[in-house]
Amino acid sequence: MSKLDGKRILACCANGAGSSLMMENAIKKVMTRNGVKLAELRHCPVSEGKSAARNYDVVMFAKPFAKTFEGTDGANTVLIPLKNVMSDKEIETALKEQGLLD
Repeated sequence: MSKLDGKRILACCANGAGSSLMMENAIKKVMTRNGVKLAELRHCPVSEGKSAARNYDVVMFAKPFAKTFEGTDGANTVLIPLKNVMSDKEIETALKEQGLLD
């Protein structure tokens, strides 16, 4: 069983339509490849993600939005800024670095 099984992941981009949807698809690839069964995976705009971050286990976003999310992480929320939000390899590496994937 993976540490991410049953967890909630939120993917955020500027408007919540284009790149966050592609990020969500890249996250799905990583979860499938690693046999992870998430409770929830959704995408949204940064403005919504900032207020919703504490309700998720993992929040991913493009590095330029890192300052937007400062102070929004809860006790159990992991914030992951990404250079290339469409790279499933970068997403997988980031999750491994956080100790969330083996």
